Amino acid sequence: MPAAGWGTGLVPRAREVREGDGPPFVWGSGTALLAGPGTAGAARWLRGQSVLPFQEGERGNSNTLELRLDAGLGAEAYRLDVTAERALIEGGDAAGVFWGLQTLRQALPPAAFRRAGALTFLEVPSVRVQDAPRFGWRGLLLDVARHFMPKDGVLRILDLLAAHKLNVLHLHLTDDQGWRMEVRRYPRLTEVGGRRSRTRVGHRASPLWDERPHGGWYTQDDLREIVAYAADRHITVVPEIELPGHSQAAIAAYPELGSTGTEVEVWTDWGVSPHLLAPTDRVLRFYEHVLEEVLDVFPSPFIHIGGDETPKDQWRASATAQARMAREGLEDEDALQAWLVRHFDRWLAERGRRMVGWDEILQGGTLAGDGLTPGAVVSSWRGYEGGVAAAEAGHDVVMCPEHELYLDRRQAPGDEEPMPLGYVASLRDVYEVRPVPARLAAAGLAGRVLGVQANMWTECAESSQRVDYQMFPRLAAVAEVAWAGPGHPYEDFAERLERAHLPRLDALGVEYRPATGPRPWQRRPGIPGRPLG
Repeated sequence: MPAAGWGTGLVPRAREVREGDGPPFVWGSGTALLAGPGTAGAARWLRGQSVLPFQEGERGNSNTLELRLDAGLGAEAYRLDVTAERALIEGGDAAGVFWGLQTLRQALPPAAFRRAGALTFLEVPSVRVQDAPRFGWRGLLLDVARHFMPKDGVLRILDLLAAHKLNVLHLHLTDDQGWRMEVRRYPRLTEVGGRRSRTRVGHRASPLWDERPHGGWYTQDDLREIVAYAADRHITVVPEIELPGHSQAAIAAYPELGSTGTEVEVWTDWGVSPHLLAPTDRVLRFYEHVLEEVLDVFPSPFIHIGGDETPKDQWRASATAQARMAREGLEDEDALQAWLVRHFDRWLAERGRRMVGWDEILQGGTLAGDGLTPGAVVSSWRGYEGGVAAAEAGHDVVMCPEHELYLDRRQAPGDEEPMPLGYVASLRDVYEVRPVPARLAAAGLAGRVLGVQANMWTECAESSQRVDYQMFPRLAAVAEVAWAGPGHPYEDFAERLERAHLPRLDALGVEYRPATGPRPWQRRPGIPGRPLG
């Protein structure tokens, strides 16, 4: 079975490829798997791919698939060397070996991406590939707060990330419309905050409602399973617990957390809720307790605390908030938000973790001796400006500009796009993203950009089928940008995608958007969105 060609399939595209002219490597039931020290995780993953035949034990009579480490290659780098007798994958670390396996799989026909089948042998052409990622943070945000995704759906997303050599799942666990993580000390966060009475269908101007209650949450055991499953695929799960805005579900569960003290329900609408956490010691202790359980479940060095879209009207009207401002010497409500965010920044740093926040965490001025800790990371979503400012101030940055990398945005103009939101973010727009602005490169600050991330918000994505449609094939473009960076024409990418990668997505069961537009069942006629531009 001929390979589809190197640098074609599950992007990213390899940096160095040298094809040989010898006979192919024949991968079949007689192929022996030899896993060297430090490669047990990659071997365990391979054993789980039942469609790919091999035998355990000593070197086979005909050929061998060998996995081993070579520390000289560097983090996440790998070398793949294929001859007629052997396919050798060497990784700079265990992650590198795993990514090398993904490249080997991308040389196989689409059937190799199915979970089961009748493949008896596969041919891999003689080749030598040496590769390493451009960025260490190659991520996807999955919003499970607006529309809950059951655990099995998250595990499936992790498999898709691994196939694309993406290594961060940013899990958006809390928002106005739902709280999705079990917190044992505060059970009402899920008992009350984990469900809403109904849901608006479409953008917030839509007159349509789904009158069914919507709910769901993950137990801590569920989340530990997700974290372990991700770790086997060399993916870090970064949890997000929103504060001080986007917190109406928490306030519905515990009204004393809010700035008004009144009871509210879990929000059934979209947009930005006016309800803010009160800047009190009680709230600080409450969220410290929450984060203690978060740290116990998630070993990630990064913890996201939101910090975005915080309208200040309730704080302006709150005697408690004004008293806190006076006591702390804060000049305005923006400074009050900065004070609260920086409290948790320091709290996390003291426990060896790094706070991540949306670019609004840069607002509010810098109190003398009380700025963000050096380890704080900024997610730059309102374009690139916040990321540039953060890098120039000495902070690391994850680039996720909304106009290009918010995957809830419509993919083309016209009336056929389902519930069209925002400006068009076409496949070309995503592929042509340049995560390092010229200003940072010129200033020698390119290293401050940890990487790139696409954000999948789910206000208008109510099912896994809809999430697939919004994510793919644009997430493949994100993967190539994150791994290889710019340098290849879009037309080259589009040709490789159509010829080699879409058949693999078909085999994986991904409900992607075709280049010709949505299939009839992917449309949402009569449900208004909010197209811009």
